[in-house]
Amino acid sequence: MNADFSVRFPAPAKINRFLHITGRRPDGYHELQTVFQFVDLCDWLQFFPLSSGRVELDAAMPSLNGDNLCLKAARLLAERSGHSLGVRIALTKHIPVGGGLGGGSSDAATTLVALNHLFRLGLSLPSLAQLGLRLGADVPVFVRGLAAWAEGVGERLTPVEPDTPWVLLIDPGEAVSTATMFGSRELTRDCPPERITASGYGSFGNVFEPLVRRRLAVVDAALEWLGAQGVPARLSGTGGCLFGLFADAAAARAAQQAQPHPWRSWVVRLVNRSPLCEWHPPDADGT
Repeated sequence: MNADFSVRFPAPAKINRFLHITGRRPDGYHELQTVFQFVDLCDWLQFFPLSSGRVELDAAMPSLNGDNLCLKAARLLAERSGHSLGVRIALTKHIPVGGGLGGGSSDAATTLVALNHLFRLGLSLPSLAQLGLRLGADVPVFVRGLAAWAEGVGERLTPVEPDTPWVLLIDPGEAVSTATMFGSRELTRDCPPERITASGYGSFGNVFEPLVRRRLAVVDAALEWLGAQGVPARLSGTGGCLFGLFADAAAARAAQQAQPHPWRSWVVRLVNRSPLCEWHPPDADGT
């Protein structure tokens, strides 16, 4: 690669249209069911080749400059491919940290796909997804880039085509620890298994929502207000971001303007195909 060459790659956020826990494995991992969909709110990663063979990360937030998932993804890919992958990664964060939107997992997936493309490593999409699973249960869906019904720990993916309404995405400013939520004694772990459906999953719910609402008053208040707008309102993942579904952008923006508190928020569109798909390996078929 030319040392003066660099390319920017997107790392989109996700939401969970619903999230159920159906059981717990002997090894402590949870069996879940969920539907992943992407939103057009993205982190951006720019990759600069380094002749030193080192992997470095630049991020505007100092807390992200440690041994984060982008670095782990690059090192894992180097180990798998036998290539030194000297690169500096410039990470620009837009997805809230600890918001249940999968930002760290998405950044890791983009790192795998981008470096596979830029260094012409030739790994297939299933191979990249399998590597991603070693970094986190959400990483494979970001690697594959298609909206999916997910089971297991989130790695068994079936592509689906849910509706794509407009979304008012709200960050009340409270980061939530995924590990803490999964470890809670109050977590419902015996949801009846659901079947894949073409519906909007409106009645399925998110088992983490009552836990987060009890612990964080600001999230509870935001969900209460958003639900009062007459639209489906739900926590994403383990929180603390939430979303409301709107029929059109104008209605979502009107609600955004009416927010009673200065929460960070975005009007975005749900999409079933990630912008990262543009950079998939040539033989990728999404399966």
